[in-house]
Amino acid sequence: MKSLPLYFDYAATTPVDERVIKVMVEFLGRSGNFGNPASSSHLYGQQARQAVEQARQQIADLVGAKATQIVWTSGATESNNLALKGVAQARVQRGGHIITSQLEHKAILDTAQQLQAAGYEVTYLAPDAEGLIDPAAVSAALRDDTFLVSLMLVNNELGTLNDIAAIGQRVREHGALFHVDAAQSAGKVRIDLAALAVDLMSFSAHKVYGPKGIGALYVGPRADRRLQAQIHGGGHEGGLRSGTLATHQIAGMGAAFALAAEVFEHETAQIERLQLSLRQQLAEIPGLRVNGSSTQRVAHTLSLTFGKGYLNLDALSSDLAFSSTSACNSAKNAPSHVLLALGHNEQSARQTIRLSLGRFTTEDDVDHAVRLIKASLTQPAFWAVAQS
Repeated sequence: MKSLPLYFDYAATTPVDERVIKVMVEFLGRSGNFGNPASSSHLYGQQARQAVEQARQQIADLVGAKATQIVWTSGATESNNLALKGVAQARVQRGGHIITSQLEHKAILDTAQQLQAAGYEVTYLAPDAEGLIDPAAVSAALRDDTFLVSLMLVNNELGTLNDIAAIGQRVREHGALFHVDAAQSAGKVRIDLAALAVDLMSFSAHKVYGPKGIGALYVGPRADRRLQAQIHGGGHEGGLRSGTLATHQIAGMGAAFALAAEVFEHETAQIERLQLSLRQQLAEIPGLRVNGSSTQRVAHTLSLTFGKGYLNLDALSSDLAFSSTSACNSAKNAPSHVLLALGHNEQSARQTIRLSLGRFTTEDDVDHAVRLIKASLTQPAFWAVAQS
């Protein structure tokens, strides 16, 4: 049986940390805390509710929020839908203007398109040459009827880091709400929602070494009464998201976020060292392009474009797990909309790989990945350029 390829796709998903699994198991089976958190009349439900509230506090602690401002969802996709549709549909007067960008995750872009079909107007901001959304561009796009701006903090393909502090301040002065997709951000950058002019923020557990199928939405005080529920049937989560809470997943997300806070300094420094080593070893490849800002970014994600015919992606993918686009685009075999927005044509977009590093990446892994990439280069093209 062929061994699994070397894993460099942490931006797509992370393995659940063993310490998180240990916490989750405590809420499964007859001997575990399996109660329904909504069953307040007996100890089983009360203990489950206590675990849910502890996890809610753990999420809040990592991002500088209050526990009461955290709403459980099934993941960042649902959080994004609740934020955009919830704000739009809560408006007494339907219609109005939303601002987002061409670089957003499909969970934002597809939702924005649905709102367009329902009569809302949407502006899709273009990135600058560094793959960033300029705060001045946001200001220029604001209109009298703009009621919501939605931009990601860390781009899932490039690893670029938007200045949400500056953008949020401009949006707040205008009077609109500001939503931030932070699925790729928790545990990678410091987030302090007590200080940021952010009204809504989406999170996902499986990007932070927690389980799939669970996420959260931060709902700040300015958004609290301006959000309409998208799932009904019981009034759970303050009426914003009905459904029986998955205690084991919620406890797992809480444990993952608490662990992220505990290891943040060491893990960030380690990944920065590994990415520097990776870039230095690949620097000799002629025509190699690193996409996105070299400074305003996280170290975890690297987007690399190789010259025409340089890289045999099929050969490389058998030994190295990487992405050529986001997981959503990959499922449709479509070129990256992010790279197209940066000015790539379809051919160069298909000669681009995303390498994402994580908690369990080692120096040996980096060295091995470099060897695999160099071995997948089409040597005639490579050496012809190298010797010219």
